[in-house]
Amino acid sequence: MGESHTPPRVPARLDTSVAHNARVWNHWIGGEDNYEVDRRVGDQVASIIPVIRDIARADREFLGRAVTYLAGERGVRQFLDVGTGLPTADNTHEIAQRIAPDSRIVYVDNDPTVLVHARALLTGGHDGATAYLDADVRDPDAILERAAATLDFDRPVAVMMLGILNFVLDTGEAREIARRIVAAVPSGSFLVLTHPTSDAEVGGENQVPAMEFWNENATPPITARSAEDIAAFFEGLNLVEPGLVSCSRWRAGADAAVVVPQYGAVAVKP
Repeated sequence: MGESHTPPRVPARLDTSVAHNARVWNHWIGGEDNYEVDRRVGDQVASIIPVIRDIARADREFLGRAVTYLAGERGVRQFLDVGTGLPTADNTHEIAQRIAPDSRIVYVDNDPTVLVHARALLTGGHDGATAYLDADVRDPDAILERAAATLDFDRPVAVMMLGILNFVLDTGEAREIARRIVAAVPSGSFLVLTHPTSDAEVGGENQVPAMEFWNENATPPITARSAEDIAAFFEGLNLVEPGLVSCSRWRAGADAAVVVPQYGAVAVKP
């Protein structure tokens, strides 16, 4: 890992005194766009749940496999990536546009550090389009209205919600957000989702104490959910094989990584 540095042109609303998920996640996957407070809290979380760095990497690798599958095998040309996080290598638009240069991608996040880097890095090819919305997942109607400037909601859209609904603490509200966005896209669209869990079946025993520490020392607050609760986000959709599994095992082949307490799935809207 290179020496960490301060992100450029820090927005006025950025609070560098409190660890923030996007920057801590960036630290866990070996990025440089984080602050000392993010590294300190991130390392403490990792001492409680050592697999957290594996979770971060597995989530990122899941994104790559899912976008490759959707663009390559299912012919998806539109992606709505809600909860983008800080750009790294092989972002959604890069993967999709390598396969299909005419792919159109809209990123959504409300972290000011993400906004700074998105403007510089999230640029699409000449044949497709890449846009960034500074918006909150809790306002799906605003997301949909603004995304319509780039995406055609009469054609299939892959809705990407990786590690984002865990920041909506009320399960009913989280389900309604997913339902509202999926309702706005046509048949043949997809929901792609990952979510942390405390289920022992996938090694989630240490998620709760780690999240308790996080909620006392960082922002935004987070929650884990059971496989049953996560499966409910896909109500009315048809899960693509292998269904809801540890995201490290989703279509990873015989050499799948260690099982991580983060579920992942892709489902199609009939």
